[in-house]
Amino acid sequence: MMTTYIVAFDVSDINRMKILENKLGEYDGYCPIHDNCWAVVSNKSPAEIRNGLLEVLSESDSVFVVRSGTSAAWYNSYSEKHDKWLKEKL
Repeated sequence: MMTTYIVAFDVSDINRMKILENKLGEYDGYCPIHDNCWAVVSNKSPAEIRNGLLEVLSESDSVFVVRSGTSAAWYNSYSEKHDKWLKEKL
């Protein structure tokens, strides 16, 4: 079953950040929410997503994965395209 997850992260190196963003872009669906937070769609568990992302992170980086709830609110997303995606998936 496909589920939407929120992935928040703090990455101290710009190169690792780009690698992480590329890895997040490999999910079945994805949407950047802001610089340090994306939504992804996957049939994996939160721990499986986290473990996959740990492959590209260092000990000084952090990541948090949570299953999306039943409601959300935001202001000033990247674009109308992202607003539409978030409204459909969250």
